[in-house]
Amino acid sequence: MTEQIFLIICLFSIFIIAGIIKGAAGLGLPTAAMGLMTITIAPRTAIALLIFPLIFTNAWQMFRSGNVYQTFKKYFPFIFMLIIFVWLTVNKTSDVSDSTLIGFLGFFILLFVIVNISKNAPYIPNHHDIKAQIISGLIAGVMGGLTSVWAPPLAIYLAARRTTKEEFVRVSGLIFFIGSIPLLIAYFNQGHMNSELSLLSICLLLPTFIGFWIGENIRKKMSEIIFKKFILFIFLFMGLDLIRRAYF
Repeated sequence: MTEQIFLIICLFSIFIIAGIIKGAAGLGLPTAAMGLMTITIAPRTAIALLIFPLIFTNAWQMFRSGNVYQTFKKYFPFIFMLIIFVWLTVNKTSDVSDSTLIGFLGFFILLFVIVNISKNAPYIPNHHDIKAQIISGLIAGVMGGLTSVWAPPLAIYLAARRTTKEEFVRVSGLIFFIGSIPLLIAYFNQGHMNSELSLLSICLLLPTFIGFWIGENIRKKMSEIIFKKFILFIFLFMGLDLIRRAYF
């Protein structure tokens, strides 16, 4: 009983932290939550616990940003490839070892850091946009199916398209929300998500939204540059630690 209470306290703390990052930056919930949870929890269990907070926070972000239909239409190639390859990849994760999953997650967290510290991201012109969406969506789908984290390919694509801050938040919310649905269905089909994990994942909505609210208030008061550096430092530490645990 004491161990269960300690685990619940740890999970609530993790999702408050992840929610703060999500509220402040518009993304980073799965990256932070998975990076912290996989220290003591198996990757597939951690992904199962993440699913409902991932779905509902992004649904909230998506509808608050508005222009859902126009955004969906504009980024349909990316969304289509994401859904297909999340579904194909997540159905193969039973054959992948935990260390491989942790290693993939660590690698892509570091990729996320590199993209966000780069000031000279490559530029994608309009006539190459559809091709770029297809390639980026495919990579994001494979990554999302393996680890539930697909922010790095999306961040790279949006940075290369020179999207505005508002567009970035709107597109991220929509794509993260849609990509979570096949992940949820596949995890139920594979037996990785059961009634107990579902209930706990739903309960974790409370600390997630508390953190989300705190993060939004921090974003209003804190220098964006300082907070971004702080987030990237945390993600850098998480990524290196995950790679260490996977391969050393």
